Amino acid sequence: MYRCEAIIIRRSDSGEADRVLTILTPSGKQRVIAKGARKIHSRLAGHIELFTHTTLMLAIGRNLHIVTQSSPLDRFEHLRADLERIGAAYYAAELVDRLIAEESENRRAFELLLGALRALNAGAAIDLTLRAYELHLLDAVGYRPQLYECAACGVRLTEATDRFSPAAGGALCPQCAGADRRALPMRLSTFKLLRYMQIQPPEIAGELRVSTATRAEAESLLRAYLRHILERDLRSLAFLDDVRQHPEPSLFVGSTGAQGDDDERD
Repeated sequence: MYRCEAIIIRRSDSGEADRVLTILTPSGKQRVIAKGARKIHSRLAGHIELFTHTTLMLAIGRNLHIVTQSSPLDRFEHLRADLERIGAAYYAAELVDRLIAEESENRRAFELLLGALRALNAGAAIDLTLRAYELHLLDAVGYRPQLYECAACGVRLTEATDRFSPAAGGALCPQCAGADRRALPMRLSTFKLLRYMQIQPPEIAGELRVSTATRAEAESLLRAYLRHILERDLRSLAFLDDVRQHPEPSLFVGSTGAQGDDDERD
């Protein structure tokens, strides 16, 4: 048996009463099983909710290690009381799940997810918190977008830069802008925002004062870049977009969240 710190990023049903959990730890991502967790009187049921930051006691199993105890460190209760914030948490968890290989150690990715959940729970601006999380997570997994040197030729970028190429991996200088016909337009304010957030601690992002248009363009550019890397949009984005378009009054979202327990992804 051993103990580990973890964030629960995905879970699904198994058998008649078990839950399979995907957890992110400072040592990497792994799948574990909580036997009998779906039973009404299970001691684990209330301690293995999605997005919970917890300390787990695990027993080494043949296929999956077995959760024998969970001691939550933070349940992020304020986050769970708002649909848009719970949607943002789903997105943050799904993104790291897609970008991190199982059992691939990445302490920085763990710290970034934990920081994003804390910021969302504390009431920080949702979109800017996610943009900082995306930029720093991409850096942590080796996909840092080029925002200081041209992604095509490597020349130092200036304020004349106005194109972003997901395929090339970042911003293009004016001389290379025509090399990628699918490169996206990028205003100077957006260029400066992305550069600033890339080099600053992610926790400051949620307090920045940025125009709505600049925030929207930054989201669009990073979404296009992630779509190129992942070759698809994440499922959680559809829910997050829907919540924004059809806002609901704040309400408590239980342990199943907005998408339900069956969180296995294609």
